[in-house]
Amino acid sequence: MFSNPDLMKFVFGRLTLDAIPYHEPILVMTFIGVAIGGLAVLGLLTYFRLWGSLWNEWITSIDHKKIGIMYIVLAVIMLLRGFSDAILMRLQQAVAFNGNAGYLPPHHYDQIFTAHGVIMIFFVAMPLVTGLMNFVVPLQIGARDVSFPFLNNFSFWMTTAGAIIVMISLFVGEFARTGWLAYPPLSDAAYSPGVGVDYYIWGLQIAGIGTLLSGINLIATIVKMRAPGMTMMRMPVFTWTALCTNVLIVASFPVLTAVLALLSLDRYAGTNFFTNDLGGNPMMYINLIWIWGHPEVYILILPAFGVFSEVVATFSGKRLFGYASMVYATVVITILSYLVWLHHFFTMGSGASVNAFFGITTMIISIPTGAKMFNWLFTMYHGRIRYELPMYWTIGFMITFVIGGMTGVMLAVPPADFVLHNSLFLIAHFHNVIIGGVLFGMFAGINYWFPKAFGFKLDAFWGKMSFWFWQIGFWFAFMPLYILGLMGITRRVNHFDDPSLQIWFVIAAFGAVLIAIGIACFLIQLVVSFVRREELRDVTGDPWNGRTLEWSTSSPPPAYNFAFTPIIYDHDSWWDMKKRGYKRPTEGFIPIHMPKNTGTGFILGVLAIAFSFGMIWYMWWLAAVTFVAMIAIAIGHTFNYKRDFYIPKEEVITTEAERTKLLAGQV
Repeated sequence: MFSNPDLMKFVFGRLTLDAIPYHEPILVMTFIGVAIGGLAVLGLLTYFRLWGSLWNEWITSIDHKKIGIMYIVLAVIMLLRGFSDAILMRLQQAVAFNGNAGYLPPHHYDQIFTAHGVIMIFFVAMPLVTGLMNFVVPLQIGARDVSFPFLNNFSFWMTTAGAIIVMISLFVGEFARTGWLAYPPLSDAAYSPGVGVDYYIWGLQIAGIGTLLSGINLIATIVKMRAPGMTMMRMPVFTWTALCTNVLIVASFPVLTAVLALLSLDRYAGTNFFTNDLGGNPMMYINLIWIWGHPEVYILILPAFGVFSEVVATFSGKRLFGYASMVYATVVITILSYLVWLHHFFTMGSGASVNAFFGITTMIISIPTGAKMFNWLFTMYHGRIRYELPMYWTIGFMITFVIGGMTGVMLAVPPADFVLHNSLFLIAHFHNVIIGGVLFGMFAGINYWFPKAFGFKLDAFWGKMSFWFWQIGFWFAFMPLYILGLMGITRRVNHFDDPSLQIWFVIAAFGAVLIAIGIACFLIQLVVSFVRREELRDVTGDPWNGRTLEWSTSSPPPAYNFAFTPIIYDHDSWWDMKKRGYKRPTEGFIPIHMPKNTGTGFILGVLAIAFSFGMIWYMWWLAAVTFVAMIAIAIGHTFNYKRDFYIPKEEVITTEAERTKLLAGQV
């Protein structure tokens, strides 16, 4: 029999009441706010009796379009959390001068800057990118869905589970205080004995599984499910960038899984992979994490490049200039992105030859990126440019990203990097390309494809307000950091002694406030648009007169995407179909079989959260039970999954003969 303390330890592991941060006023207020907001949402769902439709139409959905939308909703929710951390950091740095320690204790500040990086990369940028690819790619290639619809649902819920694990750390225990890449020995058990690094490890491991499976799914979809006639060189540029992105995901995310598994063994089993003694080598961790980390940057930016290619061609009223060169540039960037990881630690002492190799490859990767920029400009040249919201974000990207790219080339020079390494200059550069490239690209994509998803446009006024606050706020927030970095100010510092620096941090905090207003305007834009949806609806189903295949369907598309599988003759497929006299069929249909929804993915996600919580708090019984349950449910789903389909009365396709006549323009 257990004695009472032993029983408590067995049941709760190292979880005690002290793990609840009730002594932190900021966290208590945050918890109260989240609780009130959560109860309000639950109340609204109950009052309007939405639980049934939420479960049947969204949570259990295997429709790639709905899963893509849910990814983007997750990203927007996590953006609010991640950006609130950024505001807290900027305000802390703006006031922590002249002996004033500010309002954030050092241990809390360290958790915030770690959580900010983790959330923004893994749970804002990645879901935005994955959501757009999920929604758009099957529509662009003429597919009914992705190759593995259930796997798509499971991938989403694993990503969501990872986000929830990170959010739990806000209210139970703590988060890592290591920086967003958790370098050892700081992340070893000796230096981080608490649960913070364990939250980091399991949140990323669970989300990483979802991302990896999503990458495999989308590669299979693009390679095997393209419409007849859509050769590789007839694929839309966004689909090309999605293919290259998912190749990078499949190549790099197993490295992240492996390195976090080795770090877990160091912490749980007492191994010495990344320790300073007994044969361990912390630099091996840094090599491995950046072999994942630098391709990750291009996993985020390549889909944004694809978005800009679609937007520029559509709103310039021209074919994309240099289609083939855009494809080749994308492939070259994909390959080179795997050969430049060491430029993140030039100062490690590898020697001049190694540094020279990685410096040169880093400079070379800017060439295909620059080629893309010129192709977009040449597409706009002599075009009839329409300055709609997606085009606003695209032009804002061009200005912002070029400056970020030039500072990146500066950092690619090893002697310059020795001076600027670990300074605020690096922070400014990274945000310059991630905000100016990835986030601006995702906002362009959301505004561009929103009518396709919901059948009406987003409100232009609030969209432009959001754009201008983001654009101006970015320059106020990060240009001072370039200056401070050149002055030698290092990152991750929560207070300063030199009062002459304060003005720059005040300006940066002001810029962060402007960006916060930009986020608020985006949320208002969504609300206003749904209120005015009938007024903003475009009955043609093609509000932007887009050039690629997804615009050939109704807005929003039906569950089956296409009433018949189109035949492709050109990479500007929709324009080519219209030129050939395409008309939507009205008769000659046969039924379409569509798979049923399933709640298995959601259940596995919930179990993954419980398993991770058990591992984090050493509740071995909980970890064991939930792990066995996950395996059993996964196996049960595999063997008991009946391939039965429902056949809605409206969902029909043409016969082969009718299909051929339609695409030949004979009907």
